[in-house]
Amino acid sequence: MIGVKKRYLEKPFFPTAEKYLWTIHSRFKMKYYGIAESRMKRIIRFPARYEEGIVPNTVAVMQPAGTKKYSEIWAMYKLVGKKLKVITVWRYPGVSPKRDPIPQEMLKEIRSLL
Repeated sequence: MIGVKKRYLEKPFFPTAEKYLWTIHSRFKMKYYGIAESRMKRIIRFPARYEEGIVPNTVAVMQPAGTKKYSEIWAMYKLVGKKLKVITVWRYPGVSPKRDPIPQEMLKEIRSLL
C-alpha cells in the first residue's frame, strides 16, 4: 500500500487546478468510485444540496449520480485561503437523510470563489 501512495504523491493522475487542492484520500476515492475531476468540479460548482460537513468548518455538497439505481455523489471540502481543499469524495446508495444546511453568509463566500 505504501508504494501506491508514493506513486500518487510523485505523479498525480490528474493535474491540479488553480482553485482546487486535492488530498491523497480524495484522489484514492475518486479512483475507487470512478469519478473524474471534472465531475467533482461540477458537483462543487452546482450542487443539488449543501450541508455542513462532519468535520468542523467544512462543507458537504451532493448531486444525484444519474444511474439506473438512484445514488448520490458527495464531496466534502474546506476553504483554505482562496482555494477549496477537497477532503473526501463518496457515493451514497439511495437517498441520504437531510441534515443541517450551511449558513447563507458562508454560501456567499463560497460562490464568490467559484
